[in-house]
Amino acid sequence: MKNQLKSRLKAGEQTFGVWMTVESPIVTELLSTLGFDWFVFDTEHSPLDIYKIQTLMQAMRGNRTTPIVRVGWNDLVPIKRALDIGAYGVVVPWVNTRQEAEMAVKACRYAPKGLRGCGPRRAAMFDSDYLKTADKEILVIAQIETKQAVENIDEILSVDGIDVSYIGPADLSASYGHLGNMSHPKVQKAIDRVFEASEKAGVAKGMHMGAGKTIMDRVAKGYDFITVGNDLQFFQSGAAKILQQLSSRHK
Repeated sequence: MKNQLKSRLKAGEQTFGVWMTVESPIVTELLSTLGFDWFVFDTEHSPLDIYKIQTLMQAMRGNRTTPIVRVGWNDLVPIKRALDIGAYGVVVPWVNTRQEAEMAVKACRYAPKGLRGCGPRRAAMFDSDYLKTADKEILVIAQIETKQAVENIDEILSVDGIDVSYIGPADLSASYGHLGNMSHPKVQKAIDRVFEASEKAGVAKGMHMGAGKTIMDRVAKGYDFITVGNDLQFFQSGAAKILQQLSSRHK
């Protein structure tokens, strides 16, 4: 197993990806031909489950896009199931302490370094050296989305095996008492704190969602793991643009 995405992030390259929420092999296959660096299949805030995601991963096999799964919680069982079906990394939500960061990493490592069990599933079946290489190649992404996580950010990022800090700005704004106001000075200060701590720790930096100028601002800022949108957003914005063009012609 060789995780090119992890190697690129370690080298300081900027990468761009899509949040996947739709149960459609055709949509997954189509988007994976466009050259995105990674997809995150979301099981926390979408109807997708492990069986469906396995089918979607099969649809994108052969393209350069790296499959990642956001698990529903920082728990050994969903993490190992995501890895067993072939995810090259996991986004772990609500990582608030050093202990929780350690738990996330251990769930991605085989014994004796971790707690992941050896399952003869899709990932191991398609790669003869998987068991020997997975520990160092799996990408572990800690989602930072609470005031507590920001307060503990240095300890979280000091955990060996945390590869990316991924800010969830919506939940972070709620945690600071400013639900939906991600531009509030306190929220922005917290975001800057995570960015600076990640730079210091040598951990790749990411943040959830964005559009247009927001994405370009993050590119200029120096984020490494950059979400450019989600599958539904692409379809909605594309359809809305066509309707707007048509309606303007009849005015």
